[in-house]
Amino acid sequence: MSYSQPSSNSTSKIDEDEVPSLQRPPSPPPHTTFEARGIHAPTFSALKPRDYRLPGLQSMSHVAFNCDGKKLAAVGADKVTRIWNPDKSIEPRAASLYTGGHTDDVDYISWNPTHPDLFCTSSQRDRRIVFWDARQSRYIQNCSLKFSPVQTCYSPNGRELFYITAGNQLFFMNLGRNSPEEKEQWRPSDQEPKMASTGVWNHAGNGLVTAQHQESSIRVLEYPSLNLFKSSAAHVGGVSALAMDPRGRYLASGGSDSIVNLFELQDWIGARTITACDHSINSLSFSHDGEYLAIASAGPYIDICATETGIPMHRVQAPAPAPTVAWHPSRYVIAYCGHTKPREGGPPPATTISMFGLLE
Repeated sequence: MSYSQPSSNSTSKIDEDEVPSLQRPPSPPPHTTFEARGIHAPTFSALKPRDYRLPGLQSMSHVAFNCDGKKLAAVGADKVTRIWNPDKSIEPRAASLYTGGHTDDVDYISWNPTHPDLFCTSSQRDRRIVFWDARQSRYIQNCSLKFSPVQTCYSPNGRELFYITAGNQLFFMNLGRNSPEEKEQWRPSDQEPKMASTGVWNHAGNGLVTAQHQESSIRVLEYPSLNLFKSSAAHVGGVSALAMDPRGRYLASGGSDSIVNLFELQDWIGARTITACDHSINSLSFSHDGEYLAIASAGPYIDICATETGIPMHRVQAPAPAPTVAWHPSRYVIAYCGHTKPREGGPPPATTISMFGLLE
């Protein structure tokens, strides 16, 4: 594990671009440590991030790996979806470009969990969700909506999709056909919308967890009935991010209070609280084995913490605050993005996309 030593002038005001040092927390129970469980943790402190810049005034808003980790997609800088092979390079010129689906900036991308080439993109401004096959340059379906989508998420079977709007409403779409002769298409569900500003499916696909920026609780909804199954207090200032442990053991929630809470899914009780961050939480992501949690916040860094103990493992300095962070589906690698600020005498503002971890 690696910890930076606290500054000797701890009472001085922290510059907004300075990366605060991690503080050593109390020792965890011995049975939860990596040593006791026979796990060899990566030496994250020995690794360096790879940062790439795309000149321009607009910023990336979302990055995501596909289900086999052979594609990394990014959206947000313009009307284009960029996809890289992360095993080769994520330099801007190495990206495959997907255009023609949107008439305005693309905000969000979701990969189908059952197929490595299927994905969808969404735009708040043009009010569209567009479905793609990465093996062809043209989209396969373009869906116009009444409301502006800000988040999309496929169900585990890849046949349902929820989207959350700028007005904090949760809607659903289903993949199906009216007759055997027709091609399967995505169609709006007739379910009544629910209030939510972020959400995540459970692994069985028979429920989802939702939250709102303005409320302190998380809600567990049954699917497809959308009946309330459970409600738990989470964050005083509202919930801004959710993530599901791949093992099905924990749900992580992050809030504007800079705190991350871990809930045990079996009993829906609070397991532990992570207080490593110094800024409000933007995004959360579990590693493929559930052992590590990556935390993106309003600060220019990514925190990596141990799930079972809550201990901070490493703080990755980022070029700018990251609106999103995503773990590779089978490696200890994270991807994130951001947008640098103008500095007097420095380089012009630029969109950044970065990778950190065991890249080789």
